[in-house]
Amino acid sequence: MNANNIKVPLVKVAHARSGDKADWVDFGLFAWNQAGYDLLVREVSAEKVQAHFAPWLPGQVDIWFLPNILAVKIVLRGALQGCGARNLRLDNLGKSMAAALLRMTIEAAPDEVQAATQNKVGWWPEDQAA
Repeated sequence: MNANNIKVPLVKVAHARSGDKADWVDFGLFAWNQAGYDLLVREVSAEKVQAHFAPWLPGQVDIWFLPNILAVKIVLRGALQGCGARNLRLDNLGKSMAAALLRMTIEAAPDEVQAATQNKVGWWPEDQAA
């Protein structure tokens, strides 16, 4: 870790959508802007996601980077104990696992975090972009 870097949760620099299919959880992790996407590319890896979900995830993690939409597609295989409908864990399906993903921490310099959270790209009005 660079001495000037700080640890921040992904929720500071990204938002997520997710769902569950059979025994997989499928995430879309979206940066607010190019600076945020650059952080995601540097800091989010299959190994880090696997470690973050280790208590729940016996399967593999696949990641695809989607620069045209400033997103990362993440698939957790074997994440639902066979499939969502027969799983005994309470509320562990895709939607709640997106919230868990956003708690994963990354390392970045304070100025990188600031750049990743300013000038958000999207359709929302500026007064609601906080």
